[in-house]
Amino acid sequence: MRYHEFIAEGDKIVKELIFSDYQITQLYATSAWIKKNCNILPGYLKPVKLSLEELRSISHQVTPNQVLAVVKIPGKKELHSPENQLTLLIDNLQDPGNLGTIIRTAEWFGIKNIICSEDTVDIYNPKVIQATMGSFCRVETYYTNLTDYLKNCIDKIPVYGSYLHGQNCFNLNFEKNGILVIGNESKGISPENEKFITTKVTIPAYEKEQFKKPDSLNASAAASILMALIRMNDL
Repeated sequence: MRYHEFIAEGDKIVKELIFSDYQITQLYATSAWIKKNCNILPGYLKPVKLSLEELRSISHQVTPNQVLAVVKIPGKKELHSPENQLTLLIDNLQDPGNLGTIIRTAEWFGIKNIICSEDTVDIYNPKVIQATMGSFCRVETYYTNLTDYLKNCIDKIPVYGSYLHGQNCFNLNFEKNGILVIGNESKGISPENEKFITTKVTIPAYEKEQFKKPDSLNASAAASILMALIRMNDL
């Protein structure tokens, strides 16, 4: 990000940003959107009026939205301690839609912190931002060396890892405070981080009928199921 800014599009996401701690440096919108939302625009922000055709020329979307914001990327945040909460770790995830969906789902299940490996897709990728539907404004996302991070968690907190082969997740009694690790779409959790996993868990396929099954679940789908199961133990 050469200018340390990112782009966010759409009425919902831009409104989330307006009421967040993020700083919008420029706003491009249709005259209709500006007229409808002038009462919520901060005084420092002077939107640039564009037609839908003009917005299409700067949009990342196939169908342009009525509003597009250029937003300042905040400074690096200090990592939190994983104790006394559920924390999500993302190991080398590459698909922006997967990361965005995971962030959105994490907010649904009350997970406030996501820690990504340094080679995970950038949270400020426009496709990630779009897929979060604004949840990135409230879920803190960090990037760090996961191996170093996990070294500090040894014997302090359970670390659950999502695998194709492991303990049946539906038979496990998950601790409500712990770390859940989701790996790369095709390679899974990296070998250097695998040694820190205290419990390997798998989501079993339905076996009562014989039909062809996919090789694995989508990473965001697997993360959603496991987050739901862990939270069920905290009800």
